[in-house]
Amino acid sequence: MTSSATKLRAFCAATVIAGFVAVGSVLAEPAESQAWPTKSVRIVVPFAAGSATDLVPRAVFEQVQSQTGRTFVIENRPGGGTTTGTATVAKSDPDGYTVLVHSNGFVTTPAIQANVPYDPVKDFSGVTPLAAVPMVLVISPAKKIKTLKELVAYAKANPGKLNYAAAGIGTPPHLTMERLRVAAGFTGQIVPFKGAPEALTEVLTGRVDVYFSPLPPAVQFIQNGQLLPLAVSSLKRAAALPNVPTTTEEGFPNSDFDFYSSMFVPKQTPRNVVARIHDVTVKGLQTETTKARFTKLGVEPLIMALEDFDARIARETKIAVELAKATGLVK
Repeated sequence: MTSSATKLRAFCAATVIAGFVAVGSVLAEPAESQAWPTKSVRIVVPFAAGSATDLVPRAVFEQVQSQTGRTFVIENRPGGGTTTGTATVAKSDPDGYTVLVHSNGFVTTPAIQANVPYDPVKDFSGVTPLAAVPMVLVISPAKKIKTLKELVAYAKANPGKLNYAAAGIGTPPHLTMERLRVAAGFTGQIVPFKGAPEALTEVLTGRVDVYFSPLPPAVQFIQNGQLLPLAVSSLKRAAALPNVPTTTEEGFPNSDFDFYSSMFVPKQTPRNVVARIHDVTVKGLQTETTKARFTKLGVEPLIMALEDFDARIARETKIAVELAKATGLVK
C-alpha cells in the first residue's frame, strides 16, 4: 500500500473516531437537560391557594406551559409554617420535574423555627426570583383607625391588646409586622393562619385587627373599600398603591421589609438542567401576557442570574437569623 493511501486511511479513521467522540459527548449530556421539559412538571407551593405565592406562579407557568407544550401542575402544600411543602421538594428526585415556588420565607422560616427538615443553602439551588410583591398593612374601616400613626398610638395606649394576623410563623407577613412592631415600640398578639385568604377573612370580619398582607390577595378588598391600606413595607411606594405611604414615611425608620416570590430545585439537580429551567421561566416572565397579569396583581417581574440568586439566598439566610434575634423570636 502506498504512503498516500496509508495516510488517507489514517485520516478517515481519525475522523470517524472524532465523530463518535462528538456524538458520545452529546449522548453523555443528560437527555432531560437538552429538551426540558419532556413531561409534566410539578410546582409545589407551600402556601394556600389564593395567596400571593400561589397567584404569581400561576400567571408565569401558564405562559411557560404555552411555550413548551408541557403541563405545569401547581400543587398547594401549606402547613408547618411552609416547611411541609418545602421539605417535600428537598426530598424529591433532583431531575428538574419537582420545583419549589416560595416567598423569602424560604430563608426566614428556618431562622425562627426549630428542627426545620431542610437547609435553604445546602438542600436547594436557586433558579430565579419571579416577582417583587408589595406588602400592605390592612385594617377594617369599622375599626375607625385611618393611619399607621393612629394604629401605633392605639397599640401603645393598650399594651398587648392589638392582634395581628400572619400566614405562618416566620413567614414574611409575620416578620414584616414584627419588624414594624419593634421599630415603632409597641406590643401585640400574633394570630397565625395557613395563608393569606384565611387571614384576610378574619380582618374583614374584625375578629383580627390588622394583617401585613402581600398585595395580590388583598387588592380587590382595598379597591372595593372593604379594607383600608395603612402603609406598605417597602422603601418606596407601591406602583399599584401610589397614595399609600411607606412605613418609613410614616415616621418609623428601620421598619421596611421586602417580599418576593422565587423558584428553587433540589441541590443535586444537574446545573445544565437548572440553567434550562431558568431560561424557560425567564421567557415566560418576559411575555406581555405575564406582565399584564402582574400589573393587575400589583406585582413586578424580578429576574436574576443563577449565580447572583444563589449568592442572595446565602446572604439573606444570615440576615434572617440576625432579624429573628433582633425581634426576640429566637434567643
